[in-house]
Amino acid sequence: MEAEVTRVAITPLSSVQHGRSARGVPPVQQDKGRAVHLPFILVALAILLGAEILICTTYGAVHIPLHALWHTQSLTETQHIILFTIRLPRVLASAVVGAALAVSGLMFQGLFRNPMADPYIIGSSGGAVVGGCIGILFLSQLTIFGFSATALLAFLGSVLTMGVVYSLARARGRTNVVTLLLAGFAMSTMLSNSTYVFEIFDPNPASGTRALNAWLHGIIGIPHWSQLGVTTGILVFSMFAAYPLMRQLNTLSLGDEYAHHLGIRVEYTRLCIILVASLLTAAAVSLGGLISFAGLIVPHVARLFLGPDHVRLLPVTALAGAIFLVLTDTFARTLFAPTELPVGVLMVFLGGPFFLYLLRKSKREYVL
Repeated sequence: MEAEVTRVAITPLSSVQHGRSARGVPPVQQDKGRAVHLPFILVALAILLGAEILICTTYGAVHIPLHALWHTQSLTETQHIILFTIRLPRVLASAVVGAALAVSGLMFQGLFRNPMADPYIIGSSGGAVVGGCIGILFLSQLTIFGFSATALLAFLGSVLTMGVVYSLARARGRTNVVTLLLAGFAMSTMLSNSTYVFEIFDPNPASGTRALNAWLHGIIGIPHWSQLGVTTGILVFSMFAAYPLMRQLNTLSLGDEYAHHLGIRVEYTRLCIILVASLLTAAAVSLGGLISFAGLIVPHVARLFLGPDHVRLLPVTALAGAIFLVLTDTFARTLFAPTELPVGVLMVFLGGPFFLYLLRKSKREYVL
């Protein structure tokens, strides 16, 4: 029974091959309708994201009128600094982090064919945090090929963690979802708590430990424009790299053997997906620290509306993830203003019940 566990979660494209979708709707008609609406959905989400960014920059401990964004000469010097040095970079950073985590979650869910796969749950975020902590505490001034050692170590930690989790979950050519979730939880918990060791050996406790705590609680800081530009570039590059993998991910949902017969290099494709998803996770962690469940909720909701085609899901998930985290982070920093609630803490309260809902649903609808 456990050998069949990887058939769970996402509506398999094999149902399309047999002429019916999971809901009993002829797949051609269903796909045409969704394809027609996709451009309108993308335009609507893009407009919503732009409007949300403008509105959210005006909210905070110091309120700035919305019309002042079009008449910046009416702003005082303090308001100008708050708007363009503090709030706008942070709001844009939350959009980038949300998009990166959502796309990473989409890729992990598709790869493991399970709706409960998430960068945090399966340990990818934990590995990135450990790598990033090493960079923050010991190599904060080091850059390699123009990239900070913190970002590179976060990427390396994410990839290595995913390699361990994936190898533990693979048995006889199949991915055991139960083992995957257990191994991911174990790795995430172990890595998150191991950061205490770094605090002991912190050469600069005053600043290093404070930055470390911000990472662990998921506080989106105020990035420099250069850092924000590099992270945005990584997101755009990863999106372009992910696009050709989405069609192959659709084929992988039919099963490894079927994908192999169609000419897909299964293990090579898996490795590419893990690398791109880990790069996205590392980029998100470098800006926002450990933010859980953002990569769980958004892809799952997008799939409910658009179906299982990862090609269509990719841009929608990115925009929806950006919208979701911008709103969540704004709520987190204004709820108890001037004191800020870490967005990672708020996401635990939102994502925890959602994960339990998926777990309960899996007992009722999936074979585990």
